[in-house]
Amino acid sequence: MIIGVPKEIKLQEHRIGLTPESVKVLTSKGHEVLVQNNGGFEAGFTNDDYKNSGAKIIDKAEDIFKKAELIVKVKEPQMNEVAMIRENQIIYTYLHLAAAKELTEGLLKSKSVCIAYETVTDDNGRLPLLAPMSAVAGRMSIQAGAHSLEKNQKGRGLLLGGAPGVEPATVVILGGGVVGENAAVIATGMKGKVYVVDKSQERLKQLHEMFGDKIIPAESDKTDLNKLISSCDLLVGGVLIPGASAPKLVTKEMIKNMKRGSVIVDVAIDQGGCVETSKPTTHANPTYLVNDVVHYCVANMPGGVPRTSTMALNQATLPLLIKLADEGYKKTLKENKNYLAGLNIYKGKITFKGVADAFNLDYTPAQKALQD
Repeated sequence: MIIGVPKEIKLQEHRIGLTPESVKVLTSKGHEVLVQNNGGFEAGFTNDDYKNSGAKIIDKAEDIFKKAELIVKVKEPQMNEVAMIRENQIIYTYLHLAAAKELTEGLLKSKSVCIAYETVTDDNGRLPLLAPMSAVAGRMSIQAGAHSLEKNQKGRGLLLGGAPGVEPATVVILGGGVVGENAAVIATGMKGKVYVVDKSQERLKQLHEMFGDKIIPAESDKTDLNKLISSCDLLVGGVLIPGASAPKLVTKEMIKNMKRGSVIVDVAIDQGGCVETSKPTTHANPTYLVNDVVHYCVANMPGGVPRTSTMALNQATLPLLIKLADEGYKKTLKENKNYLAGLNIYKGKITFKGVADAFNLDYTPAQKALQD
């Protein structure tokens, strides 16, 4: 199979779809891999690294989209890339369609086969292709939040871990999943006072066993969220509904009650955000103020550490890619319900219910679409 890896063009996005090591695995199995010129440079991978792994270096993205049967990316296709996607071409990347109507409509028109990293499941119902980037984003959320608390960033002027004789900052993490767990790793390591809010008593018990008294677990149904949020210095939004829009757990009214200079890091922004006042920002201009509360809503947080992120992502995405290349998408998806869960759009049909529901569009079950 001919596999294309274009350079990412989303603002401040420096990751790349494949590492040279992943390319080597694919070319050793007889597949042809086309990598755009200097596509991995910002992540620390040179053209020579890719050539030595068996890839062909292609100057223009247009030529990659024209020749490749399967396109591997990191971020969702931008609209000028959508215009280059061909009918029956396989697109394998993060899509986050429930928060992107124009992109959804463009991919439907392209009649391509779109497999989203973020909705592939495992036998335990987890999201193994989303997990590595959620882990990176969770860890970065505390770094970003701690920096945003500094006065010159319009924050409260607090050191997250406090100082001898001075109380640490209060950190509230919404969601105890992969983002929340990894945010807690860094927040507790920085000696913050850390609350983790989740609806699952069982998950909170797991986290308490993991972190001990370094965290304060809070069951969402039994917690006065308004009161907790108004008392915090750093709020991390890590709530996710797979493939669907994030629930708006934090309202405008709650924001009004927060302290001046407190910070929100909305990691769920890729799926629309879990804070009512959130809107996507970039690494170049990451924050804005609402009611004197700093909002950090960078939609591709792991893009800020592209080498770590690319290597972590490839460990998760490569096994399915090998299957798609070796056996074709129909056989691969039909034989594995977890991989099938990744199919979001198939030749003009929406095959993931959360996306169809987000825009009140027709939904076709993935299994049925593949049989048509």
